[in-house]
Amino acid sequence: MKFLTLTFIVFLFLGNPLLYSQEQSFISGTVYEVEENAPLPGANIYWESEPQKGVVSDINGNFTLPIIALPAKIVVSFIGYSQSVRILTAKDLEKPVKFYLKPEELSLEEIIIRDVNPEQNVKGIEMGKSVVPIETIKNIPALFGEVDILRSLQLLPGVQTAGEGTTGLFVRGGSADQNLINLDGAPVYNPSHFFGFFSVFNPDALSDIEFYKGNIPAELGGRVSSVIDVSMREGNFQKIRGEGGIGTISSRLTIDGPLFSDQSSFIVSGRRTYADLFLRLSNNENIRNNQLYFYDLSGKFTFKLGEKDKISFSTYYGSDFLGLSGQFGLGWNNFISSFNWNRNISATKFFDLSAYHSRYQYQVLFDDPQDGFNWTNSLSESGVNLGWTWLLGDNSVIKAGYHGQFYHFSPINLELAPESNLTDINTNQKNGLLNNLYVSGTTEFGNKLLVEAGVRLSHYQEVGKGVLYQYADGIPSPEAEVTDTLTFGRLERMKVFQKLEPRISFRYLLAEDLSLKAAFNRSHQYVQVASNSSAGLPIDRWVPSGTYIEPLRGDQVSVGLFKNLANGTWEVSVETYYKDFRNVIDLRQGASVLFTDNVETELLSGVGYAYGAEFLIRKNVGKTTGWLGYTYSRTWRKIEGISSDNWYNPRFDRPHDVNLVLNHEFSDRWSAGLTFVYTSGQAVTFPVGTYVVDAQRVPVYGDQRNADRFPDYHRVDASITWRNQDKGRKWRGSWNFSVYNLYGRKNPFTFQFTDIYNDDINFDPEDGGEIVSQRPGVVMTYLFTFLPALTYNFKF
Repeated sequence: MKFLTLTFIVFLFLGNPLLYSQEQSFISGTVYEVEENAPLPGANIYWESEPQKGVVSDINGNFTLPIIALPAKIVVSFIGYSQSVRILTAKDLEKPVKFYLKPEELSLEEIIIRDVNPEQNVKGIEMGKSVVPIETIKNIPALFGEVDILRSLQLLPGVQTAGEGTTGLFVRGGSADQNLINLDGAPVYNPSHFFGFFSVFNPDALSDIEFYKGNIPAELGGRVSSVIDVSMREGNFQKIRGEGGIGTISSRLTIDGPLFSDQSSFIVSGRRTYADLFLRLSNNENIRNNQLYFYDLSGKFTFKLGEKDKISFSTYYGSDFLGLSGQFGLGWNNFISSFNWNRNISATKFFDLSAYHSRYQYQVLFDDPQDGFNWTNSLSESGVNLGWTWLLGDNSVIKAGYHGQFYHFSPINLELAPESNLTDINTNQKNGLLNNLYVSGTTEFGNKLLVEAGVRLSHYQEVGKGVLYQYADGIPSPEAEVTDTLTFGRLERMKVFQKLEPRISFRYLLAEDLSLKAAFNRSHQYVQVASNSSAGLPIDRWVPSGTYIEPLRGDQVSVGLFKNLANGTWEVSVETYYKDFRNVIDLRQGASVLFTDNVETELLSGVGYAYGAEFLIRKNVGKTTGWLGYTYSRTWRKIEGISSDNWYNPRFDRPHDVNLVLNHEFSDRWSAGLTFVYTSGQAVTFPVGTYVVDAQRVPVYGDQRNADRFPDYHRVDASITWRNQDKGRKWRGSWNFSVYNLYGRKNPFTFQFTDIYNDDINFDPEDGGEIVSQRPGVVMTYLFTFLPALTYNFKF
């Protein structure tokens, strides 16, 4: 009943477009790329007589366009492709139409950094949204030559990084766990390889990336800061093809093509590093026995069931392992699978169904007769998502649906060595059941005002099988005595939360190429990470909401101006935002959360806020393309029991951030890319003094958290690409040479406060050498300076 009431309220707010849309007729169809017979998202479709009322094809190449008096000419265009013009009659309304666009021969002279209508930046309702084409990402200089989508998103305004070489994202004052990262609708809980140096996504297997950092649609939820929606591309329906690369640190291969007929396709992709193969060549036995690798495999199978239905199956598996001399091992892996069904009920009604399962697990192994152990743990999420879309008229859309999620956090599995002196650890599983209903609508009032409003109702239950500890005075703390333990059976209700998440946004056209946008967005998050690492570790502890941990709430208000110049050649935008956080968690001083079953005793919760301004100028067309972005932002937290109950900055508070991205096409064979990054140093806590215990100097920390900062961070990356001439060959290759940190800036990764012997930071007194002098000092560790990489990429 509540859901029907919310739907009615939204309809009223939007002016009830149902009252005037019933007589509107539409024509629907799909746009394909002719050579690959693959859907072409972002194509522009409009009537020749009314170009200002066009639409854009979606991620599946589908579009729906209101009809005019027929017969009439319809135009389909996409930058870099030949235009398609066709005369349509009333007979064409009987079934969806198909358009096939052919690439222009001179399309290589331009690099397009977006694949949407040039007017979408100004006339669309979206704020804080970026659609990043894969080809753009592939042109950005990369660490070790490894193209990485998450590191590319770090170059956008409003996105901060955890530090040198990591893929962690901190969006508009939110922590890394506040980002929802989906792969074909399934969440990815650890999106990184090599401790965050690379992301789990192989760019050759992807079609599109949508990044929301503000005005998150009502159909997406579960995180309070951002959504990164990644889609795997469909295989070619006509012919077998492949692409890949051989790089400095890894190689990759992707093959796709028709599966059984031209109505089904497949794509499979694999990638593996070979650092461990080089370790085996060492003469040092300790180095030779080390293991260091990651690999991932992904696939997608698509089936067209007539003109109206399409289903697809997607799967991903990725694994990392670090082993040192056969004594210590750390490994983790992701397994993701999803099913999607898209149905075009009619020209104005659409239905989507998806079901998924995502599992993340890790292992820590220590081989020792007395202190050895094998520690494993895992978490998983399973869900189903049903969504309906109705087109009601020009720029009038209603969406509604249901999203159900089940969280399972396994107990710690600790196997001790037979002669171990360690104490066994017993923990209990935790489970959560989350049901969401959502409805949203978009409509236009006149020619200037466009409004989108929606609401999401979430109902969360902490359920058994599990236990609930009760504490003296009802407040969990390390000193509090456990007075009772309550046991709950399978799916028995333990705690319930029900939250409402309203969302509304406006776009007002001040001129044809200038608009003002504003949005309000409320989100709730029922799972958070308890960690003292800003960069994110494979063993970070995810904790669900429950009796002692309230759901995190985030409110965001944003306002922006958007301007197009020179017919869309340039885009300029300014966005400001303010975010309010409630029930944000942080660790107590000296907390330990990895092995405890009473994790609530190590956590404190409070409030926070963040604000900022983002400036972006971007060139979309021409031989030279790219963007320049600047962000000023601050984020603060206040949690009783931390930093003397005063406001403090999280480690990812970095006030100033500048990013420059440039690509230039010298010819159809030579191109170059350059990026410049500057950001304020991350907030940290330095010791205020030291004391000596057993001849060892121990640092002393003050009460204020993160009151100090690292030095400012900056670097330049550059790359140059050479492509062989395309003379109709089946095999096409290119060489990419890149340099990470071109001028060798020594950006700090860590600072260690320790004793320095003999004025030599590498001197180890345990080696038995003579100690001439001893003094306290600070040792800075940096990871990369001038780092070249060479990659050979190919297609066939």
